[in-house]
Amino acid sequence: MADEQLLHLVFGGQVTDPQGLEFRDTGKLDIVGIYPSYAEAEGAWRSVSQSNVDDAMTKYVIVHLHRLLEPH
Repeated sequence: MADEQLLHLVFGGQVTDPQGLEFRDTGKLDIVGIYPSYAEAEGAWRSVSQSNVDDAMTKYVIVHLHRLLEPH
């Protein structure tokens, strides 16, 4: 039996505060992609986060889409 598909979204952009999650301009968000597992999403997140490590005001996050689609 194949593993259950659990969709995850990776996106990011400039934040107003490096400690928070308020994005400066939602029209300029970078949508990295949607991934079928947390492991794949984490790999993409690590890659894009590492490429922006010198910019403290850029933040990338992983959203558990499967939890939004089926909250039970």
